[in-house]
Amino acid sequence: MTAYPPCAQQSLTGWGRTAATTAQLCQPSSLEQIQALIHAAGPAGLIPRGLGRAYGNPAQCEGGTVLELAAFDQIRLDPAHACVTAGAGVSLNALLRAVVPAGFFLPVTPGTRNVTVGGAIAADVHGKNHHGEGSFANHVIRLQLVDGEGQLRELSPSDPSSAAAFWATAGGMGLTGVITEVTFRLIPIETSLISVDTDRFGDLNALMAAMVEADARYRYSVAWVDSLHPAGRGVLTCGDHASLAQLCEQAPELAADPLAYDPRALASAPPFLPGGLLNTWTVRAFNETWFRKAPKHRVGELQAIGPYFHPLDGVGDWNRIYGPAGFLQYQFAVPDAAAALVPETLAALRKIGAPSFLTVLKRFGPANPGPLSFPQPGWTLAADVSAAVPGLFEMLDRLDQSVAAAGGRLYLAKDSRQSAAMLQRSYPRLAEWREQRALLDPRGVFSSDLARRVQL
Repeated sequence: MTAYPPCAQQSLTGWGRTAATTAQLCQPSSLEQIQALIHAAGPAGLIPRGLGRAYGNPAQCEGGTVLELAAFDQIRLDPAHACVTAGAGVSLNALLRAVVPAGFFLPVTPGTRNVTVGGAIAADVHGKNHHGEGSFANHVIRLQLVDGEGQLRELSPSDPSSAAAFWATAGGMGLTGVITEVTFRLIPIETSLISVDTDRFGDLNALMAAMVEADARYRYSVAWVDSLHPAGRGVLTCGDHASLAQLCEQAPELAADPLAYDPRALASAPPFLPGGLLNTWTVRAFNETWFRKAPKHRVGELQAIGPYFHPLDGVGDWNRIYGPAGFLQYQFAVPDAAAALVPETLAALRKIGAPSFLTVLKRFGPANPGPLSFPQPGWTLAADVSAAVPGLFEMLDRLDQSVAAAGGRLYLAKDSRQSAAMLQRSYPRLAEWREQRALLDPRGVFSSDLARRVQL
């Protein structure tokens, strides 16, 4: 008889620190314990949880069971085939520490390395290279999933018998089953540094034109936008992995250990911060400093992986700077034809006095076959805003309608307030996903606060 793992009632939130709910938090250490918890799940359901970096509530299950898979932490690197097999509970941070010194990099990394492999699949995370290399699931060879009947399945995008289930799981927010193990391809690298070109633009039109042009020239590209500036000025950083020859030429003192990698958090935000710390004045001062410190034009600067890909990971618990009310991120994807929604959204945020010091603009390439995968060709804008701003939710409801009308959608991993009607309108393949989910979970075991809110 399988013993149940340690479980305890716990209040949980997402990274935005809003909408806390309580669930039984369990930490299974074996496949058998996962299966036992699935069989014993009550009417409120069960959902797996990674490191809690989804901004809203997809990894919460009020009155139900939440699984943390930290014990599923194995890493098996296969250098000959440039791939790795990792447990669902392995963080991208741990993976980078294992693969970078061996001469490899993750095929896709989001803006934080504090995400688990299971979470990366569930949210089908994207990074600065989506325009050329797609999202995380594009690089997965196979995964293991415990379905709603407790059966262990192997899913692969290359296997016709399981491809539909695989793509329903990629971006499926944990609602098709519990991922236990994933094998995916890696990028071979010669050094642990990134060769970065930086350009500063005084207005949004020039910035966006440069980003379109950069699609064909760079593996990685991302823009920071000054959300409070009327012209929408910004800084574009593009790059690729630095070669050993470049390292020897520009920083010969580092050539003895070209794959050295040792990221670390530099500071931690204090546990209690006043709710008004981030306001229009402080964000305007930050944005001015950030814009001015960027060079007008610089080519081939060598940057470490951490500062380029995961700049906010250098500050522990940075989500606390928004104070006790917490914050949300509004992130949408729209086609190129709806590019005007980018300046319109920034203007709407300025109008209600919703300052965002972290406003990021990226380009998306072709979508993958996942019916709930977020990226689609065109633009994605992400803005972090305090949840305490008056009129914020009403304004976002109006923006939702514009996004949906333009053929766009919101990112479920960042969402904390969209309606079921918005989801239905903006994910046209929702019925297809529900059909696969019913096959994988006929008893309806897997559920979450997000799933109930948007009626997934």
